[in-house]
Amino acid sequence: MAAGAIGVAVMTAVEKAEQACTGRPDSDVPGRTLQRLLGAPEASGRRLRAYDTAMHVGQGALLGGLRGVMAASGLRGPWASGMFLAVRLTNDQIFENATGVGAPPWTWPRRELAVDLLHKAVYAFATGAAADRLVAGLGPGPGRAHAALRPGRRFGVGPPPPGVGAPN
Repeated sequence: MAAGAIGVAVMTAVEKAEQACTGRPDSDVPGRTLQRLLGAPEASGRRLRAYDTAMHVGQGALLGGLRGVMAASGLRGPWASGMFLAVRLTNDQIFENATGVGAPPWTWPRRELAVDLLHKAVYAFATGAAADRLVAGLGPGPGRAHAALRPGRRFGVGPPPPGVGAPN
């Protein structure tokens, strides 16, 4: 979850810089989504901002735990962060669409979609870099130990014996 908190901090800094350049206001979608998930009454002003912050930070930190599990398993680097980007986008869309707060991304204005994708990519790759660094001392992880048995995609390479590549 620490990696997710780092990713949220980096994403937030990039969002604020983008908003300063474009004049785009904060989104209230995270806060409204959380209100509906909790069954809370509609809020506005400072109360809505509190829901926004809780959803923004909480969701990012919790999902960062998953990226940490990926890294500990040997799924590290840009490929793994790209996979994690899809998870983050999917998570947002499930909650936003299930609550009726959001709409499918292919229905959004293109500029809004591009901004959201950019910010979520910043989050995914910052979270990934933090997670990869946090678990680096654990060794390669089981997946990388398996891949090292015979480099390249090959048939007939079974998994390594139990414990090989496992975290220390």
